[in-house]
Amino acid sequence: MREEVKMYNVKKQVSFMIPIITLFLFFVGFAFAKEREGKVTFQFDLEVPGEGKIVRLWVPYPVSDTNQDIKDIVITGNFSNSGIYREGVNGNIALYAEWSASTKKRVLTYEFGVKRKEVIRKDFPKRELSFSKEEFQDYLKATNNGPITGKVKEIGEKITKGKETNLGKAKAIYDWIVNNMYRDPNIKGCGLGDVERLLVSLGGKCADISSVFVALSKSVGVPAREIFGIRMLKEEKGDMTKSQHCWAEFYLPGYGWVPVDPSDVRKFMLEKKVKYPMDAKNVVEYYFGVVDESRIAYQTGRDIVLNPPQRGNKLNYFMYPYAEVNGKPFNEDIYGFNIGYKINFVEQ
Repeated sequence: MREEVKMYNVKKQVSFMIPIITLFLFFVGFAFAKEREGKVTFQFDLEVPGEGKIVRLWVPYPVSDTNQDIKDIVITGNFSNSGIYREGVNGNIALYAEWSASTKKRVLTYEFGVKRKEVIRKDFPKRELSFSKEEFQDYLKATNNGPITGKVKEIGEKITKGKETNLGKAKAIYDWIVNNMYRDPNIKGCGLGDVERLLVSLGGKCADISSVFVALSKSVGVPAREIFGIRMLKEEKGDMTKSQHCWAEFYLPGYGWVPVDPSDVRKFMLEKKVKYPMDAKNVVEYYFGVVDESRIAYQTGRDIVLNPPQRGNKLNYFMYPYAEVNGKPFNEDIYGFNIGYKINFVEQ
């Protein structure tokens, strides 16, 4: 059953605003969190060869939550049909647009304002409560690229030997990744998160390293998930088409979800030419329980069936736009840079 967040049928070059209700929640430890604010603009000029083809497009659609306020949304284009839909398994939301076979030039512009704050989750309880594994079964199961048995479980149990709590296990896995994996700049995009391969090569990008953390955590009974999103630029404005980023979270009973980003530790070490993690101690400590204010969260989950459902295979993850032409995938790969889009950022 298709779940409609809010549906709009929009004629050629008509814009609409989508109101977002923001809940302002304040937690201990957030009082001194840093903040950033900006405007993000997606521009699509779908480069579909030939005529007489039906084109469908899905775009990641961030929403407001405790850590980010999404506002001032404007969508324009010459699509024949569009809507904002939520898929039923992970609750992720996508902007969907469709062009009829008679349309020759297919364009869409999607912009939104965002105010994002640094997430600080370090005031851990001294005593860890029990939790229902059945309740968190969606965050303990394997995915196509993230098995949790065999070699993965063997390594996970070795890393966490002697650790009895979720916090202790997660910290041991985080430290192992920081000390043993590395950032491979030659990998395209954010990587595919093929955990078994990565435990051999040990080199990857953010989706790779985060997926290793998630799979190893699950293998020893710690609920975990990848968070897929995009970074605001360091500069005041510019092209952020390839600024996607993935980090991870694990569940601490009686406390909630805790963010970790070992991939950003290894990125820092690569960029600053730091050889050993002990020489980046402050960065290592920072990214266990904190993620900075420059990232915009899209969604979580792997092996994605979109809403409306795509005709192609399940998506490994949904961090990049995805398109189909006459029912066949138009993306040359998961990143879809070939379909014709740009993402721009302006600091506000």
